[in-house]
Amino acid sequence: MKLALFPLSAHLLPGGIMPLRIFEPRYQRMVAEAQTREFALCMLDPRQPEAMRNMYPIATRVRIVDFDLLPDGLLGITVLGVERARITDLWQESDGLRVGEVEPLPPWQTSRLNADQHALAKALQDVFEDYPEYAALYQRPEWDDASWVAQRWLEVLPIPVEQKQWLMAAENNQPALSLLSGLLVASH
Repeated sequence: MKLALFPLSAHLLPGGIMPLRIFEPRYQRMVAEAQTREFALCMLDPRQPEAMRNMYPIATRVRIVDFDLLPDGLLGITVLGVERARITDLWQESDGLRVGEVEPLPPWQTSRLNADQHALAKALQDVFEDYPEYAALYQRPEWDDASWVAQRWLEVLPIPVEQKQWLMAAENNQPALSLLSGLLVASH
């Protein structure tokens, strides 16, 4: 499938919610065309010297769930991560908007957290308490869902992008949960 690509310095995964400020004309067009051509958020790769291809391959197809005119006059949108995808080819349109051929990746299966993983949900709840503006994005947090918890952690955890990309590309949530459990044990 062909998707417009919106490069960022942050990851969003399925089930994740992110507010965005849209000000460049190419991205205003991307939003205007979102009903007919969906788009994906992808992570910038600053090591890639060719500006055209300065994106990591694992992206997330998103859907606009809200929009608003911001106090500064810019367009604000809120997007919901729908599915992971791998960028297999990309090109640039005349106004600089990049478009990619992407292949969807299967969703991580929903499963309950194991008893030894409940600390991951509790620690994420603490993050939500510390950052109420972030918590406000999630009306119904899925604290018992291992994939949801793992994906929210991957969005906020300051680990190397290459490691996040590897975890995002995994066929299930087990590598992410193993890493997160190890990090939580190490921090206590």
